[in-house]
Amino acid sequence: MSKPLSEQDSGVAVAIPVPAESAVTSAPVRRSLLPSLAITSMVLFATYTGLISVLLPNQVAAIDEANKVANFATISTVSFIFTLFAQPIAGALSDRTRSRLGRRAPWMLIGAASGAVFLMGLGGLDSILWIAIFWVIIQVSLNALQGPFSAIVPDRFPRERRGMASAMVGVGTMAGSTAGVILAGNAGVGYTVFGVAVLVTSLLFVVFNRDAPSASAARTPFNWKQFFAGFWISPRKHPDFAWAFAARFFFILGYFLVITFQLYILTDYIGLPLPDANAAIGLLSLAGLGSTLLSVSVGGWWSDKIGRRKVFVYAAAVFMVLGLLFPIVMPNMTGMIIMSVINGFGIGLYMSCDTALMTEVLPGGGNAAGKDLGILNIANNIPQALSPVVAGLLVGSVGGYASLFMAGMVSAAIAGLVLIPIKTVR
Repeated sequence: MSKPLSEQDSGVAVAIPVPAESAVTSAPVRRSLLPSLAITSMVLFATYTGLISVLLPNQVAAIDEANKVANFATISTVSFIFTLFAQPIAGALSDRTRSRLGRRAPWMLIGAASGAVFLMGLGGLDSILWIAIFWVIIQVSLNALQGPFSAIVPDRFPRERRGMASAMVGVGTMAGSTAGVILAGNAGVGYTVFGVAVLVTSLLFVVFNRDAPSASAARTPFNWKQFFAGFWISPRKHPDFAWAFAARFFFILGYFLVITFQLYILTDYIGLPLPDANAAIGLLSLAGLGSTLLSVSVGGWWSDKIGRRKVFVYAAAVFMVLGLLFPIVMPNMTGMIIMSVINGFGIGLYMSCDTALMTEVLPGGGNAAGKDLGILNIANNIPQALSPVVAGLLVGSVGGYASLFMAGMVSAAIAGLVLIPIKTVR
């Protein structure tokens, strides 16, 4: 099924098995790749969280304070409709791309460049309609970058080393999530800075971690019917893939039900003035950063060492449930800080093994990793897009902001339970 590349004498590269079905030679793993995965993930997710948690809700509230929740939910829903399949489509196209830059790099650069251009224009808008239009284009662009980027791990790392690779992605993701909130909420960093950072980081990743040229690689003839049929992966034929999709969906939903409305939780549930709430978001992010970095670093190394992934996700779900309990029994900043620390440890454990686990349930051994990981990443996109809508319904019609924490606890518990039937991953 695979043929290893020759190990280079310099020690800079290591042997990597490549699925024969792909007919594409894999690039060697250079020493810069692991830190580059972390840095690129950090910048990408700093942009996501800075925009979603701070810049966008503040911009929406400044336009229409009375209808901020409904408007924010509307913008998120519209972007969800247009971006649902952005990652798998970009991933599938990158699987088929033949160029001197390889398969993934062209799409990463296209996504980063188009996202940067529209981010530069978003901050000057004062219309909910135009904000929605720009946000859709930005989301599609960033997903076109993220989809092929996600395929780097199965492309270049053997299964036994994917825990560390997953941990580096997790470190970058969580550090970026914290940095984005702090930079946007406390340092006043705006849309343009985030856009330029995404573009520069993506360019540097491609330059310093060159993919193997794919221009001369074989490629099956393109067929529209087969192309779109490939986006359906039968749960009956590939049950582990389906269970992994469900686990990611519920874990991310539980997390984003709270994190997406964090600004409004601080103002309307905790009772902070808006300027204090913007500063408090950064404090909460810092409170969880230490525990996150600890758990994500140890989790990835430990997972590779013992050859297990699922137990770490089980533990992550338990920590998430426990953390979300505190703001219910302690509806103040102390409760929010304790939640952030505990949830930080849980999300770190989850991120340290999630990527590795997902690469190990791919159909065909990962020969269509760009497309298949893009499909799995829909389990990221759907809950992130739906969380403002679901949260708005819960806050307005069920039990106020406390219901967000309860719903998050239920969702995290389900995420742990649906991993149990997976057989191909320990």
